[in-house]
Formats: sequence, structure tokens, C-alpha cells
Amino acid sequence: MTAVRSLAYVALFYLWTAVVAVLATPILLGPRRWTFALFHFWGRGVVGMLPICGIRVEVRGREFIPSGPALVAPKHQCMLDVFAQFTWLPRTAFVMKKELAWIPWFGWYAAKSGAIVIDREGASKTMRQVIREGKERFTRGQQVVIFPEGTRKAPGAPPDYKPGIAALYRELDVPVYPVATNAGVHWPAHGFKRVPGVIVFEYLEPIPPGLKRAEFMRILEERIETRSRELMSL
Repeated sequence: MTAVRSLAYVALFYLWTAVVAVLATPILLGPRRWTFALFHFWGRGVVGMLPICGIRVEVRGREFIPSGPALVAPKHQCMLDVFAQFTWLPRTAFVMKKELAWIPWFGWYAAKSGAIVIDREGASKTMRQVIREGKERFTRGQQVVIFPEGTRKAPGAPPDYKPGIAALYRELDVPVYPVATNAGVHWPAHGFKRVPGVIVFEYLEPIPPGLKRAEFMRILEERIETRSRELMSL
């Protein structure tokens, strides 16, 4: 039964995504706020259909969801971690690899929203680009979303936080909002199966600007990993 319900959800997810993406194409000709509204609409649909496979989504720490310029650092276990930020953050600007920008419609909407498209092999050049474009996004009041581990990690896997977020934290001089989750327990990184239960996204107390690099990284990893482990035990 779980497999059947999972297949039903996956089929509806792709149908919903394709219909919304194609029918909303004219939005690309309008102001950026229309694209953000589309993200919220589509994301609510993705989350709202999850009870089909026995999953309920709970958002905690809503008082810590930023409304203005901020760096948002979510735990990344599956693609739902991305969709969740579209759903609840008001004006997202994702840091994303350039290969994703080539996907029709997805890449177009990402560009319209102000996503920061990077070459992950670009090293210092890429970092300078992210800092430059991040500052520009902040002038628009956007939230720059960057996964501090750079890629998905299986639930319970040893953490591997990259130094890039520390450089952004220093140069952009804004609070960092950690986000903990157990999403990967119920939405595996690979395959179609969805495991019934409660997915929690918890926005944690922001880390204020101005800390030394080592202290910042320690606090960031400690907050995200500690709370994510607790959520995975639910």
C-alpha cells in the first residue's frame, strides 16, 4: 500500500509541476513578485498533496522565518528541503549549481527570481560572485538560501559543512537563519518511496553577524545537527 500511495503522489507531483510551470509561463514577462507568488502557490500544492502518501508537514519556529535580507542555511537531506523554502520564505534567492539553470522552465523561473547560479569548480572566483550577487539580492530584500553542506546528506550521515557559508557570513554581515529537518527520513534522496509520518521543518534562532569564523561554524553546525537528530527520532 505504501508503494502505491507513493507512486500516486509522485505522479501527481510531476503533473502538478508541469501544469503550473507551463500555464504560468506568461508570469516570466511580469514583475519579480509574480514569480515569488507562483513559488508559494506551487510549493503549497507540493506540500498539500503529501497526505496522499501518509505524510504530514509541520513548520516550527515561524517567529524565526526572516521577512527581510538574511542568509538562510537549511539542512539538506532531500529535494523537499528546497520546495519548503519556496513555500515559506517570502523572497528566495537560491545559490544553485549551473547545471540546474539549463532545465527548461525551472531554470527560467530561477533566473527570474534572482537565483545565484554558480560553477562549483570556480573556487575563489565563484565565492566572489556569490558575495557580489548576494549583496545585490539583499538590496531587494531577498533571503539568500545556501545549503551549508553543499549537497544532500542521508539522515544520520556525518556532517560536512563547507567554508563557503562562513565567507558569506563575514562579507555580507547579516544574520544567518539555520533550518533543521527530518525530511530525508520520509522523502529519501533517491527512489519514489515516501515513508508515512511527520516531516518537520524548524527555523532556529538566527546567528547574529560579527562572530569569528570558527565560532560561527561551530554554532551553525551544532544548532542544525543537534535539532535535526532530535527531529529524526520523532
